[in-house]
Amino acid sequence: MKVLMVHPGPDFSVADVHRGYYRALVGLGCQVVDLNYRERLSFYSNAGMMTPGGEFQRLVDEVGSVRMASKGIEAVCYEWRPDVVVIVSCFFVPMDVLDTIRSHGTKVALLHTESPYEDGRQLVRAVHADLNVINDPTNIDHFKAIGPSIYLPHAYDPAVHYPGAPRSPDHASDFVFVGTGFPARVAFLEAVDWAGVDVALAGNWQTLDDESPLRKMLAHDIDDACDNDETADLYRASKMSANLYRREAERPDLVDGWAMGPREIEMAACGLFYAAEARGENREVLPMLPTFTEPAELGELVRWYLARPD
Repeated sequence: MKVLMVHPGPDFSVADVHRGYYRALVGLGCQVVDLNYRERLSFYSNAGMMTPGGEFQRLVDEVGSVRMASKGIEAVCYEWRPDVVVIVSCFFVPMDVLDTIRSHGTKVALLHTESPYEDGRQLVRAVHADLNVINDPTNIDHFKAIGPSIYLPHAYDPAVHYPGAPRSPDHASDFVFVGTGFPARVAFLEAVDWAGVDVALAGNWQTLDDESPLRKMLAHDIDDACDNDETADLYRASKMSANLYRREAERPDLVDGWAMGPREIEMAACGLFYAAEARGENREVLPMLPTFTEPAELGELVRWYLARPD
């Protein structure tokens, strides 16, 4: 099978999903082309020219840069004739491009990574796909009403996520949390009593206030991101962690999900013990993990388990 994989654009967790599926499809014996869509978006976003007055002028706006970059997908489809185009997230690909691809007989599979929080936006895109793969089955009936749709749990990459000694001793900590600094997460973590606990925060925390007590806990420069290899090493170097589900969603009815988050799977694969916010799937898969609901409760759990490393 010939598969064209289109990079999602942003180089955060969705890019990890893209890389994981790419490696898996190659491992299954598929012919896979990995389209560098991120670089194409960056090129057109930054394309410009100097005016006679010596000022730099962009040639296209954000919408135009997406439109120009997406033409590369159509070109590869026309030249290479893949059997299926796989796109993770698909928030930066125009829907009419998907329709054009399908009109020529190529199947389109969309891997939706933001369920249930952004299922409204994802359902709009689902109409333009032959198969929709979602990461949380809470609203799967809405997807199935459109067409073939399946729930696939989050996965880990055994080449990246494995137990053992960390590569870098600088990553050592009592407690580590890697993720995006959503406002609800920031408020929760700021309310935890971290006195005497060596905390390492990593991921996307660029919106963190200068006065936040969490800033001194950042494991890297606030303007940097944390790739999956470094994330896994932080996990192997820490004593414990916790999962905090995001609370930000398109609508209040899209906040509560059932599936485990990707970081939970990766932490478990790296052998990192963690406390969990209770959810349907993690109660089924890892029922032995302690649960918490309030910041004070998490602080107590952290101290209790750090005092009992066995």
